[in-house]
Amino acid sequence: MSKRTLPNRSIIRLSGPDMLALLDRTVTHSVENWNTGEMRYGALLTPQGKIIADYLAMLSLDNIYLDVHSDAADDLERRLKLFRLRSDVVIEQLTDDVVTEGSWVDVRSTQLPHRAISPIAEIGLDMPDDEWHAKRIAAGVPEWGADYRSSTVFPTDVNMDVMGGIDYKKGCFVGQEVASRMKRKGKIRKRTLPVHGAGLKRGGEVLAGGSIGTVTSVSGTSGLALIRTDRMVSAESAGHAFTCGGQPVTIDRPSWLDLELIALTAAND
Repeated sequence: MSKRTLPNRSIIRLSGPDMLALLDRTVTHSVENWNTGEMRYGALLTPQGKIIADYLAMLSLDNIYLDVHSDAADDLERRLKLFRLRSDVVIEQLTDDVVTEGSWVDVRSTQLPHRAISPIAEIGLDMPDDEWHAKRIAAGVPEWGADYRSSTVFPTDVNMDVMGGIDYKKGCFVGQEVASRMKRKGKIRKRTLPVHGAGLKRGGEVLAGGSIGTVTSVSGTSGLALIRTDRMVSAESAGHAFTCGGQPVTIDRPSWLDLELIALTAAND
């Protein structure tokens, strides 16, 4: 059976004896105890701690493959080459291989399609954009290119830490000081959360006695929104209803968020 390609993805291949060391000193995820065939989620950040590009990294016997949004691929490749310095690493985008449905579990959510890197000759149809976005929105996974672009959000804004995309205990990486300080002080005030309602539209404001967030992507009556969680809690306490486009909306509250809000409340006391 032919495999469907996943939309808007490109592949950057790293090879050479220093490929792990290069990622270790630049990106958010750890390279320690990385087993062949294992996928990891990570990003390259600005020095100010915002996401330049995030990706899924797949380790093979001789290479690391970075599965990245096509619009971010050229910039990520260029920046990694700048960080390479004298390291023995070859960095190149692949033109004969594509990201498809496959057997590697997407570490961001088990609800997402499994992935693989396949030769173009083996591919079949493309997965339609609307099908992909429906799947990831249902899984609560924001995506570069749809929900955010380069240098617009911090990793915690799009839940990278919750999805295992940041190792706060690893050695230095670009933007680590800002990312670690936000985590250490327990003052994370923005999160991307699933929202549901008939009035959702991309760019629409979520209101509750005032604006508490912005819808970043929509599929049917479900979407994702970047929410000020402190304002959300205050609105709930004041009895305000959540609306978007003049229609009522609900906001999902994952269990990890409840624990975070307790810490945020304690930090503000």
